[in-house]
Amino acid sequence: MPIPAERGTAVLAALVLPLAALLCLEIASRSAIVDPTFIPPPSAIIGTLGDIVATGAFARPLAQTVLLLFAGYGLGSFAAISLGILMGASRAVYNCLEPLAELLRPLPKPALLPALILFLGLGAKMEVTIVALGCFFPVLINTIQGVRAVEPTMINTARTFGHGSFAVWRRILLPASAPYILAGMRVSLGLGLILAITAEMIAGTGGLGDSILRAQRLFLVKESYAWLVILALLGLVLTGVFGFIERRLAFWSAPQVT
Repeated sequence: MPIPAERGTAVLAALVLPLAALLCLEIASRSAIVDPTFIPPPSAIIGTLGDIVATGAFARPLAQTVLLLFAGYGLGSFAAISLGILMGASRAVYNCLEPLAELLRPLPKPALLPALILFLGLGAKMEVTIVALGCFFPVLINTIQGVRAVEPTMINTARTFGHGSFAVWRRILLPASAPYILAGMRVSLGLGLILAITAEMIAGTGGLGDSILRAQRLFLVKESYAWLVILALLGLVLTGVFGFIERRLAFWSAPQVT
């Protein structure tokens, strides 16, 4: 475990580059090296961000985006884990579904938006579906690899001691493949947020994506950057929360820091 002084030094070192970049941007914008109309100084953006936070205008778009992300992320991850366990444990199921999965997996998910809009319309169904599709395949592939990485000796030993299929899945397959599954879910979380913002921009039904696009259309430059900061902070918080959960659920696979 790093001592507090070392941890503080690491945090300070990580902040040096971003703070230096913000300082350079502040100087460049105020000295007109860059056009402040399009790239306002960070201090002005922070002031606008403070106004948005103070008035509570961020709460509804933020809640709508988080709700959309969790709905699509949860559905996609649950379906991927369930199907991935079946495909990883059964060669017949894998051979049946693998060609279809490999056909759909490389498709850029935003390219599916026109078809989804045609069938589902511009609304919550389309938004949740595109997020779920984006989250599905990384979790599916990692789940399959995680199940296949389980030592057959462990499964055979459990069956020798009289454990049924459900007990084998619950006590061996899922815990052993958990680090793989969580790694896929970590990747899917970022993809899901990207697709949630994209869907909101296209649907125009609210959320952070709609707020960013509306500010850009009205040429509210500082407001547009302020919404981007809120989006970046949301991504940072989600990453931190997921990392905390991952360390608790798969603590045995976490790297040990000396």
